[in-house]
Amino acid sequence: MTATHQPGGALAHHRAEGPATAPALFLGPSLGTSTALWDAVAPELSATHRVVRWDLPGHGGSPASLIGPGATVADLAALVLDLADTLGVDRFSYAGVSLGGAVGLHLAAHHPERVERLAVLCSSAHFGSAARWEERAATVRSAGREGLAALADTADARWFTPGFTVPALVDDHRRADPEAYAACCDALAAFDLRDRLASISAPTLLLAGREDPATPPAHLREIADAVPGSTLTEIPGASHLAPAEQPEAVLAALRAHFTDGGAKRGMAVRRQVLGDAHVDRAQARQTAFTARFQDFIARYAWGEIWTDTTLSRRERSLVTLTALVAHGHLDELALHVRAARRGGLSPEEIGAVLLQAAVYCGVPAANAAFAVAQRALAEDDDTRAG
Repeated sequence: MTATHQPGGALAHHRAEGPATAPALFLGPSLGTSTALWDAVAPELSATHRVVRWDLPGHGGSPASLIGPGATVADLAALVLDLADTLGVDRFSYAGVSLGGAVGLHLAAHHPERVERLAVLCSSAHFGSAARWEERAATVRSAGREGLAALADTADARWFTPGFTVPALVDDHRRADPEAYAACCDALAAFDLRDRLASISAPTLLLAGREDPATPPAHLREIADAVPGSTLTEIPGASHLAPAEQPEAVLAALRAHFTDGGAKRGMAVRRQVLGDAHVDRAQARQTAFTARFQDFIARYAWGEIWTDTTLSRRERSLVTLTALVAHGHLDELALHVRAARRGGLSPEEIGAVLLQAAVYCGVPAANAAFAVAQRALAEDDDTRAG
């Protein structure tokens, strides 16, 4: 799904993918590219998140009028906040490359209440000499499209390892608006967040392209050393645009980082639905052999599916009971009968579900299910009475 919303040129062009009820994840681009930078990564991330890719002013589908000369990273961050507000997103996770990563750092440092988790890729807290960026801005302003074309001719050397290219991204560079591109250079020239890094509280992942000449790993290490509890990972075989050059490695790192909170959230929901006693027993039985499976259940079943607000907990219990009857999972059925009672379903409602299952799953399956449910309900009544 692609969503374009630019009332009066007030919003950046964006693409929204994934379930509307999933946690929001904003993806920021690098200078000279568009949302296409994330083409090999965003669809996979959208399986667990509402992924929103956005374009810099004058890049991709965003109007150049969003910023002007003397622009700052704070101005670009304000565009992200405006976009989030328009989409009804109060709190979100964020990942950005280069200039897009600088926007993420600014958001996390200056608007901590909005940023859930942060990933900064091939970026820096300070992009070197301001004079270099001012010179590039001046060149593009004076030469216009020809200046951008000349820069695009050297993009492969700045962006990728030798022999690798993504023509669509180089074309994005050529098609960018010269004035907006120059204004983004102004923002890079003025950016220096080194004195604010220690204030960042969002869980932060730093990803460095091991062969990146623009923002080498030392730049990301400087951020990692300053941001409390942050993690640095180097991506072998990657230069400056790691999501395009090494998408599988980037995806694995981002998925692990942005779903880490899902395990904790899932465990909390699992306890609410199934009860502390059951979860404690399951945890006590966990071994090295079953640990990854238990983590999968916590993250996926409980951290993503049961937390999705599209269906209520009550509705999920009804669906779960029916599915368990259909497949004859009677041990699990007893567990979820007790969970359904804990969630507010009455014995009469549970009986109605089993009757419905008798019609569509078969009488023998429902017969066995009624026997299991009756015992589970009797045990639940004894527990409540005690």
